[in-house]
Amino acid sequence: MTENVTRVLVTGASGYIATHIVKQLQEAGYKVRGTVRSLTNPKKVGPLKELCQNPAHELELVEADLNKDEGWKEAVQGCSHVLHTASPFPMAAPKHEDELIKPAVEGTTRVLQACKEVGGVKRVVVTSSCAAISDLAETPKEPLTEEVWLKVEKLGLIDAYAKSKALAERAAWDFVEKLPADSKFELAVINPSVVLGPVLCGGAGTSVEIVRRLMERDPGMIAKLSFPVCDVRDVAKAHVIAMTLPEANGNRHIISPYTMWFQEMSQALREEFVKQGYNPPTRLAPFFLLKVLSWFDSTTKKIVQVHGHYPKFSDHRLRQVLGITPYDPKVSLVDMAYSCIDRGFIVKKTGYKPRD
Repeated sequence: MTENVTRVLVTGASGYIATHIVKQLQEAGYKVRGTVRSLTNPKKVGPLKELCQNPAHELELVEADLNKDEGWKEAVQGCSHVLHTASPFPMAAPKHEDELIKPAVEGTTRVLQACKEVGGVKRVVVTSSCAAISDLAETPKEPLTEEVWLKVEKLGLIDAYAKSKALAERAAWDFVEKLPADSKFELAVINPSVVLGPVLCGGAGTSVEIVRRLMERDPGMIAKLSFPVCDVRDVAKAHVIAMTLPEANGNRHIISPYTMWFQEMSQALREEFVKQGYNPPTRLAPFFLLKVLSWFDSTTKKIVQVHGHYPKFSDHRLRQVLGITPYDPKVSLVDMAYSCIDRGFIVKKTGYKPRD
C-alpha cells in the first residue's frame, strides 16, 4: 500500500480533520510529516504524537504558517504526496472578509508553490468544503454535484468563510492547470459538509459549537434548520484514498451523504444522554421571533435566510468512486458528544457515564 509513497505531508496537522488523517495514515504504515504553526505549543504538539499507538514511523512535525513563506519548502522536501488541510476557520463573522480570504488563498498558493519549486510531489489533495459548492440558501430539486460552484459575487460579509473556501479551491485548480510540463503534479479535492464525529485533540470550531449548544440548551428552542453532514472519519478516509486512487485525480469529491434537521440532531442526542442529565431542546422557535431578532443580529439574519431549507448533495463519488460506506449520522453525533464532554468542551453532568 505504501510502496509508491515516500512520505506524506499533512498541513495544519493539529486540526480536527487533520488529526484523523494523520492517525489513519500512521495506522496504514505511511511516513507522515505534519505542519504546525509552533512547535513550542505543548497542548497541540504533545497529543499529535499519541494519535497512533506503536506506529511503524514516528510522526515528524515542522513549523510552517499559512501567512508566511518560511518553512514550506523544508516541509515539502522529501514528500511524494501532500494533503493540504490547513485553512483559517472563523468562530464569528470577521470584521473584513479578507481576514479569511487572504490567508486561505495565499496559504494554498504557498503550499502549491513549494511543491512546484521543490519537486518530487506526485499528488496534492486539498481540503475544500461544500461551502465552495453552495451557500445552502436554497433547496435544490436534485442533489448538488461536484460540477456546481458557489456564486461568490452574490455573497455578503457573513459568508466570508464560504467565499474563502471557494476562492482558495479555485486558486488551487488554476495553479495546477498553469504548471509547466516539467513541474506538473496531480490534484484532487475533498469537499466535506458540516463535519461531525469524535474530536481526537484540540477543538473543532463550529461543529463542536453546534453540539455544545444542543447539549447545554443554549438556547432552549431551536430553529427550523437543516445541515448537510458527514463523519470526520469518512472525511479523513476520503483524503487517504484520494491520495493514490487514479480516478481521484483531477476531481472534486463531495463528502456529504446525509442532511439532518436540527430537531433530528437534538432528538438523537436526547435518546443517548437524557438519562445522563442532559436535556437537548426539541421545541421550534417561532419564525416571527427569529425575524425580529434578525434585525439586530447578523447570525440570526443568516438563519432566517436558510430557514426551512433542505440542502442535498450527491454522494456518488463518495460511495462509488472512493468506495466509502459512510457512518450513520446519529452515531457521528453521539460519538462527537462523548468526546466533547470528555475533553471539557461540554459541561460534564453528575450523571454522565463515560464510555469504556
